[in-house]
Amino acid sequence: MTTHSPSSGPTPGASDSGTGGISSKGLSAGSIGLLGATVIGISCIAPAYTLTASLGPTVAAVGTQMPGIFLVGFIPMLLVALGYRELNNAMPDAGTSFTWATRAFGPWLGWMGGWGLIVATVVVLSNLAGVAVDFFYLMLAQLFGNPDLADLTGNVLINVLTCLVFMVAACYISYRGMETTKAVQYVLVAFQLIVLVWFSVAALVQVAEGSAFDALAFSADWFNPFLAPSFTAFAAGVSLSIFIFWGWDVTLTMNEETRNPKTTPGRAATLTVGIIFALYILIAVATLMFSGVGTGALGLGNEEIQGNVFAALAGPVMGPFAILMSLAVLSSSAASLQSTFVGPARTMLSMGHYQAFPKRFASISPRYKSPGFATLMAGIVAWGFYAVMRVLSTDVLTDTILTLGMMICFYYGVTAFACVWYFRSEALGTIRAFLLKFLAPLLGGVILLVIFATTLYDSMNPEYGSGSNIGGVGLVFILAMVLFIGGIVLMLIQRSVNPAFFQGKTLTQGSSKEHLHMQ
Repeated sequence: MTTHSPSSGPTPGASDSGTGGISSKGLSAGSIGLLGATVIGISCIAPAYTLTASLGPTVAAVGTQMPGIFLVGFIPMLLVALGYRELNNAMPDAGTSFTWATRAFGPWLGWMGGWGLIVATVVVLSNLAGVAVDFFYLMLAQLFGNPDLADLTGNVLINVLTCLVFMVAACYISYRGMETTKAVQYVLVAFQLIVLVWFSVAALVQVAEGSAFDALAFSADWFNPFLAPSFTAFAAGVSLSIFIFWGWDVTLTMNEETRNPKTTPGRAATLTVGIIFALYILIAVATLMFSGVGTGALGLGNEEIQGNVFAALAGPVMGPFAILMSLAVLSSSAASLQSTFVGPARTMLSMGHYQAFPKRFASISPRYKSPGFATLMAGIVAWGFYAVMRVLSTDVLTDTILTLGMMICFYYGVTAFACVWYFRSEALGTIRAFLLKFLAPLLGGVILLVIFATTLYDSMNPEYGSGSNIGGVGLVFILAMVLFIGGIVLMLIQRSVNPAFFQGKTLTQGSSKEHLHMQ
């Protein structure tokens, strides 16, 4: 492995710190096109995994308003995506949120923005591995006609060890670089999209034939989010819906490896979000019409199926082809587990490159041109987090998703406001600049800030999420505080060990006006 020494790293006034050009980190440039970036973006969102984990909790929060809540969750994602695209056009860098927030607000908030991205992806990596384990044993049960095999996932030791196997495999593929990643993703993403559309059409056909479980007639009111029971329910629903769209920004962390890095990543992000939105609305409507929101055996209000909706509905909806849904969710989890390594590894690589992390994180695999050390560390920490959560939480899935929602709101919000502040001198220059560099990211950031604050306050309630608590304080709140405070402690340690980044010597604060002046 080779590492960047301080002497070979960025210096003030160089392209890294001043001009916003692509810094040389040793990644494999030009290896990903628009299609490849979009496929990896969809894979990272993992629609099959995401929906089976979130349909139930969303219905529990807002009932039939699920499509409307999905729409509300989509709006800040789209607004923030527009801001991300403008930042990427000006400063394509694998560090994304970390680099851009540092350029706009300085090293302290920039470091925490990068930390938010890293911990969000580590949390979701553990979650993805957990769902992969559940569906792996469910698939074995279906394949061999032995229901007892599905119960193996309830054995903590077997569950954690199986999770480790999935994590090692995904880490290895990601370590081998973007070409291997891209090749694996094409097949897995195409398969899960086909199965999800098949499931939706089959459900709607049964509704039309009168053979659905608890058919609901379609209503336009489902798309009115303001009919949610309360603002707390609304906020919880939006936090969940933000989670289901999260992951598209992986297309931007690959910007140093894409062809046309100033345009391709932004286009891939927009295309990814649009495709996923259409798919989610189709499935939300289809499942509501087929199952209803009651507490019956297949009702979306049934707590016993809410953590894994497709496992319960695949058989009744798809008949003998139900095993395809198990394979789809398994492949979705496995594919996303692998592609999700891309984001945190490249953020840690960038933080190591700019000396915000120990320089070892800037290591590049000479053979695969991938951030080898950072990829391995992401895998080790994610598996450790999952093992601890499996012991502490009565419902790992729900609690980690809600914690993840807060982390997403934090680092997306910081990045959105970074866009507004960085481009402030040109915001009123043209209508396009006002809409895309100021208004869109500002609105997106404000929405995320409100959701973050509401969720943080509500999560203190011991009944929040799964109901797991420590000393009468909700586990979701404790998890969020541990992650935030842990980040601050690590930041202070890094500041004392290597202060160069925090003194503005490796990545300088500035604005787009200063950027243009330096050019």
